[in-house]
Amino acid sequence: MASRATAWQAGAAALVALAFLPFGAPSALAAAVGGGAIVAGSVVAALMALGGGVQPAGMAVGRLLAGVMLKWVVVFAVLTLGLAGFKLPPLPMLVGVLAGTLAFVLANLLKR
Repeated sequence: MASRATAWQAGAAALVALAFLPFGAPSALAAAVGGGAIVAGSVVAALMALGGGVQPAGMAVGRLLAGVMLKWVVVFAVLTLGLAGFKLPPLPMLVGVLAGTLAFVLANLLKR
């Protein structure tokens, strides 16, 4: 289920990047970076949360919480790099983040 949600997020990031292409390459790249940040964070969170095998409940919850925290650290690091390092426009980047996040929610709602 985690890989399917990540695929939905990648698709949403690609669609948002294509939608911003008429506004110029920097806007499309910013949207792709925003969506890519969410995809990268989700991959890191899934590896952290699901990589431990069968464990006691407390340890599993701890890995899940650590995965979520690490996800947002990765997201903010990528966004900071895009904004400060590459001087990408912030609005398309934010739209990419929102599209990736909504795609995650939609993928979990439509899991059938």
